[in-house]
Amino acid sequence: MKAVQAYRFALDLTPTQERAVLAHAGAARVAHNWALARVKAVMGQRAAERTYGVPEELLTPAVSWSLPALRKAWNAAKEDVAPWWRECSKEAFNTGLDALARALKNWSDSRSGKRAGRPAGFPRFKSRRRATPTVRFTTGTIRLEADHKHVVLPRLGRLKLHESARKLARRIDNGTARIMSATVRRDGGRWHVSFCVEVERDVRVPARPHSTVGVDVGVKHLAVLSTGELVPNPRPLGDAQCRLRRLGRSMSRKAGPDRRTGQRPSNRWQRANARLGRAHARVAHLRRDSLHKLTTRICQEHGAIVVEDLNVAGMLRNRRLARHIADASFGELRRQLTYKTQWNGGRLIVADRWYPSSKTCSGCGAVKTKLALSERTYTCQTCGLTIDRDRNAALNLAALAAQFDTAGSGPVAARGADQKTRVRGQVAVKREPGTATAGQTGTVSPQGETTDRVLTRAH
Repeated sequence: MKAVQAYRFALDLTPTQERAVLAHAGAARVAHNWALARVKAVMGQRAAERTYGVPEELLTPAVSWSLPALRKAWNAAKEDVAPWWRECSKEAFNTGLDALARALKNWSDSRSGKRAGRPAGFPRFKSRRRATPTVRFTTGTIRLEADHKHVVLPRLGRLKLHESARKLARRIDNGTARIMSATVRRDGGRWHVSFCVEVERDVRVPARPHSTVGVDVGVKHLAVLSTGELVPNPRPLGDAQCRLRRLGRSMSRKAGPDRRTGQRPSNRWQRANARLGRAHARVAHLRRDSLHKLTTRICQEHGAIVVEDLNVAGMLRNRRLARHIADASFGELRRQLTYKTQWNGGRLIVADRWYPSSKTCSGCGAVKTKLALSERTYTCQTCGLTIDRDRNAALNLAALAAQFDTAGSGPVAARGADQKTRVRGQVAVKREPGTATAGQTGTVSPQGETTDRVLTRAH
């Protein structure tokens, strides 16, 4: 099985090498800003001509936003725009132009409705101070040295790695991996190189191929498994809040940059800003490490994993829980489960976001109309079952795998029909032990009329 994955290594650069990498990142920024200014100028000119009543066929010719067209225009103007272009690799300028071409396409597709998700804004100019230095190499000499401690990149030469790259080198020597590109980027005060590699992966089978596990994510516990395991939430951002506040106050007392007056930041402000950036990077690394360990362990052990399709963007609108939800990183957890189940020979079943996993009794199948977020223990009024609400939700998710096998179509199970639940009265849905009830519980009001209200998720 072929898969495209990334290998990321920290770099130990000398001052000369760091200046060379920064020069390449600056070249990418110059090409990006020049092409963006050209596109905006033509768009503004065409808009002004339309206000004058100029016919469409007589307007200023539009410029193409594709990468080949932008690269052709840059090659024609680079002698005047950047006379120093020979000092940097051509891949540096291609990095900036490629980023602009992707941003313009995303903006255009978002306006026309071809792109799902949140609306993409029009690209903006990259600032020398705020933009993250990065450069991507797709052609030329990209290889690992025999000592597994150095990498060779075009124009930058031989760069030392902070750690051994023997895992990637072993795959390359065996002929099961091919480096497609290399990206050098500064993150959290350190330089890293990321290799985009096409890997021939062996067909794997989970340790328990017939095992099914339901995963209910939350804030109190990062994940509650249907097996009864409670995975604690490391909360890296919450633990680092005291230090982050102290570093932020320290930086605010320094002379920072001011765009209105043109004031440049002082050296002390830059050092304080670097300390704050390293603290934030450490939080991100701790969060990434815990998520990778959890998802790898689950995917290597169980053959089927059932999760919920959570509306994370909507959950972040809750100002009381937004920081804790973002710290738990629900979206990244599901993203890692998606590709790791494919790598390990398992399967991922996604329950619809309207499926009432927390409101459904895992014993008899009765569905509660209301379940407050403060009720951490689920008590069924029909069969008398008392269980932790998160464990109850995980058991309901695990039971959905049986229905998915019966239906045999689509990646999403338990649609829930009309995304609504009844208000008054309750009729328990009977089912066999170990199966899940998907859909809507029918209820009838005392007057004999059916009443609906929108289902609200509570976990």
